[in-house]
Amino acid sequence: MSFDPISHVKSKTLVLSAANIDTDQIIPARFLTVTDRDGLGKLAFNDWRYNKDGSDTDHILNTEAAKACQILVAGHNFGCGSSREHAPWALTDYGFKAVISSEIADIFHGNALKNGLLPIVIEKSAHQWLLDHPGEEISIDLAACEVHLPKNGGTYPFKIDPFSRHCLMQGIDEMDYLDDQQDAIASYEAAL
Repeated sequence: MSFDPISHVKSKTLVLSAANIDTDQIIPARFLTVTDRDGLGKLAFNDWRYNKDGSDTDHILNTEAAKACQILVAGHNFGCGSSREHAPWALTDYGFKAVISSEIADIFHGNALKNGLLPIVIEKSAHQWLLDHPGEEISIDLAACEVHLPKNGGTYPFKIDPFSRHCLMQGIDEMDYLDDQQDAIASYEAAL
């Protein structure tokens, strides 16, 4: 499954400062009956964004300004709970390219990397600065593995394994990568 390549992201941030945002809050289980990511963005954080009658709440995700944000800054322990690819699918379909937190749950982290969403764990002081300054424009350099904060806020490194970084920068998943290696695989097998 291909997705848009990520090398640099420059965007205002959308901040959801609550800690322990779980995958059921990101995309409620009742919406997990689909196998296609298209349209899941409108369901992201559904129970926060809509009243029981379907009308909009005044949640920040319903604002025009939020729709332009490609970077989500989340509270500590983002993406905890059950494993579901639908969570990163919903976030990318909404328009996010990266999520930054001081801790991201392991399963969500892996699912994000495999589905075109850059999960960034950043040091606590930089994370707190981001939480305290919602809507600031920041930049992410995936090649250098750095987050650049504005107004001399500094540059902060983050870790990502080289294979995942390569896949995100190429806009490919693991299967796309293997498909790209067909000639090398055939040459290797022929030499056996």
